Amino acid sequence: MSPKVTAAVVVVGAGPAGLAAAAAAVDRGVSVVVIDSGAQPGGQYWRHRSESSFPDPDGAGHHGWRTYRGLRRRFDAAVADGRLRYFPGQQVWMAQHSAEGFVLRTSPVVDSTTEGISVIAPKAVLCTGGYDRQLPVPGWDLPGVMAAGGIQGFIKANGMLPGKRFVVAGTGPFLLSVAAGIAATGGKVLGVYDSAALTNWLPHLPAAALVPEKAIEGAEYAGVFARHRIPLRTRTVVTEVLGADRVQGVRTARVDERGRVRPGTERTIHHVDTVGFGWGFTPQLELPTALGVQTTIDADGSLVGMVNDSQESSVPGLFLAGEITGVGGAMLSVLEGDTAGTAAALSLAGASASPRRDRKQAYRRFAAAMHAAHPIPPAWPQWQRPDTLLCRCEEVTVGEAQNALQTLGASDSRTLKSLTRTGMGWCQGRVCGFAAGCLTAGLEAAPSAVSLASAAKRPLAAPVSLGDLAALTDPINSPPSRTESPA
Repeated sequence: MSPKVTAAVVVVGAGPAGLAAAAAAVDRGVSVVVIDSGAQPGGQYWRHRSESSFPDPDGAGHHGWRTYRGLRRRFDAAVADGRLRYFPGQQVWMAQHSAEGFVLRTSPVVDSTTEGISVIAPKAVLCTGGYDRQLPVPGWDLPGVMAAGGIQGFIKANGMLPGKRFVVAGTGPFLLSVAAGIAATGGKVLGVYDSAALTNWLPHLPAAALVPEKAIEGAEYAGVFARHRIPLRTRTVVTEVLGADRVQGVRTARVDERGRVRPGTERTIHHVDTVGFGWGFTPQLELPTALGVQTTIDADGSLVGMVNDSQESSVPGLFLAGEITGVGGAMLSVLEGDTAGTAAALSLAGASASPRRDRKQAYRRFAAAMHAAHPIPPAWPQWQRPDTLLCRCEEVTVGEAQNALQTLGASDSRTLKSLTRTGMGWCQGRVCGFAAGCLTAGLEAAPSAVSLASAAKRPLAAPVSLGDLAALTDPINSPPSRTESPA
């Protein structure tokens, strides 16, 4: 049976939101436990090389590094004096709400001598972040195709590149960050292809002006692109990845505002060994949905958890911060984490916090503008062939999914999953869930909240051993019954 750990507040995640939440809660004098799947604090945004080999990272290639260092000093000081207990390399596979508080069970991320734990706390702050949203294209299952965030994470964690000659494609400013990181590490970027047009920003300039540091970042990327002669092509997409047993090239095409290919604009790029796709980010909602949090559709079409000004969800005592409330960048995540950690700690004494609304609203308005300027092209299904893999884990093709929709009566993601096994593989629909939801919604339609929720809710949030399941014997160590309320 996993050892039990208690605290006043448990924080899941040690990225921008989690670090801020933990530091804020500790500063209010309460005991805190932090659980994180990473080997060291920082999350995906501030991911860096192993501190056991590189103990004093200089922050090269990172934005907001001074903010990270400040949060990290507070975090480390709290760990050192025992106010905060930190459990790295642990993933939460089950979350419950019992009479004793929130019960979170973990298992080690990798096979090791480390065992999982059960954390019990009256208040919980979930800062689980998000992951790259993907759209299928012919050939995206070839070795050498990666998520754009996966390329960036590889560089940050290893100080080296996963290839030599890159194409980066999708939509959004994140593509610029990835390409700049590749060039700074010595790679050749043959092209960055964004389905949106820069003129999409014109109606949103007032919102962009609220966050001037983003303009500074953009100028930095422009300088990198000029120095390294990186081509940036807007209203252009990669319609196919070419190669036999690995990536060898890509086929691109110009598209209209709906994402429909303009005939005669196709072009082939040869001698490519790595392709990075990024279509925004999907909030990681397994734990909030398991606990019964109310959700809604955000400006970018993603399912997100609903919170009030104090970051408290519809489940009393459960706070959400960062990307799971809506993708808006690291600095917004820090503000939300600080608010959530403060509110969680003060609520233990029946007090309330004064939220920092103005700054959060500015970042949230910028995020909404970014999503509006870089939407998912609704006509992306037209780029597909019947033999294009939709679900790479279970090898379900787009043609098989469309057959289930058109002839077998599938009308939502859950039914499609039952009929075709889409989303039943190792990733549990994290990669294909959004695309499958789009297909079930109909021609050029966005997935519904019900469809996305069915893909997000999973009985087990992470891989777990049979031994851990067999150890669920007492009331706290047993899963809820089918009739038991999750909240």
